[in-house]
Amino acid sequence: MEEVTVTNTNANGQIAIYQTGDGRTQIDVKVEKETLWLTLLQMAALFDRDKSVISRHLKNIFDTGELPREATVAKTATVQTEGGREVSREIEYFNLDAVISVGYRVNSIKGTQFRIWATQRLREYLVQGYTLNQLRFDQNAAELQQALALIRKAARSPELSAEAGSGLVEIVSRYTQTFLLLQRYDEGMLAEPAGQSGGRLPAEAEATATLRALKQTLMSRGQATDLFAQPRGDGLASLLGNLEQSVFGEPAYPTVESKAAHLLYFVVKNHPFTDGNKRSGAFLFVDFLHRNGRLLNALGEAVINDTGLAALTLLVAESDPKQKETLIRLIMNMLSVPGNRP
Repeated sequence: MEEVTVTNTNANGQIAIYQTGDGRTQIDVKVEKETLWLTLLQMAALFDRDKSVISRHLKNIFDTGELPREATVAKTATVQTEGGREVSREIEYFNLDAVISVGYRVNSIKGTQFRIWATQRLREYLVQGYTLNQLRFDQNAAELQQALALIRKAARSPELSAEAGSGLVEIVSRYTQTFLLLQRYDEGMLAEPAGQSGGRLPAEAEATATLRALKQTLMSRGQATDLFAQPRGDGLASLLGNLEQSVFGEPAYPTVESKAAHLLYFVVKNHPFTDGNKRSGAFLFVDFLHRNGRLLNALGEAVINDTGLAALTLLVAESDPKQKETLIRLIMNMLSVPGNRP
């Protein structure tokens, strides 16, 4: 009988590696919504059966009502690198109940082994998630204590005038959160903020019209050519469509912050235009915030100034694809700073 072992778990705890004792089968298993998920191809590899055999058994399972399809199948957009570009493909995932049902039909021994392994992994995943949240809470509390200690020390200084004191308060209030965000970014410790749910994305025609107006303005200033924002195929439509997709029955990008961050990232990195992708991405990012009432804060100030927007766009353009999730969380956190919200 083959043994089942875990060889690794990724940093965010969402992928566990399943491997048989002989090392011939190794599968990256998605952990989501307190269960495990496999694709059709992964199940075929796991049970050493042709994909058509797995597909036929799944059809019978759903047709006979053994399992409800809507509760056991989820579609998710998976980003792949093709021809030097990141392309999103929609893939079906089947949960642990479906995997076990198929396993008992085609290879009961391997099905039982996988069930035992999966149950143990889920227990570990839940415990690790609780521990990680507790660790982040402790770290945030420690950072706050350090910031308060620094303020108290500076306030006691005999050299601190009234003017300097008010300046200190302004610096602390305006920049402490930014420094903490950048520290967490450097250490890979940024958590995704809750954010504001919803967010209306422009239709392709709306986005194209706003970019056309921008193009005319830039061309009149000699700052762009006719190639600016010229679409490459249906890149823009696909990008906007991907941002509206759902995963496991929930919006893939459920908040204004999430949509804004991914919109900027995808336009800059996927190059949907012949020229001017960075400028187009920055413009659509600002336009989206404006459409959703998030461009200005409660004081009527822009949540991000021209210099900050340029720096952020260049950071996205120069970033390694492996840094995507951390960079996305950085942008979301910047937009979620309490002082930046209306």
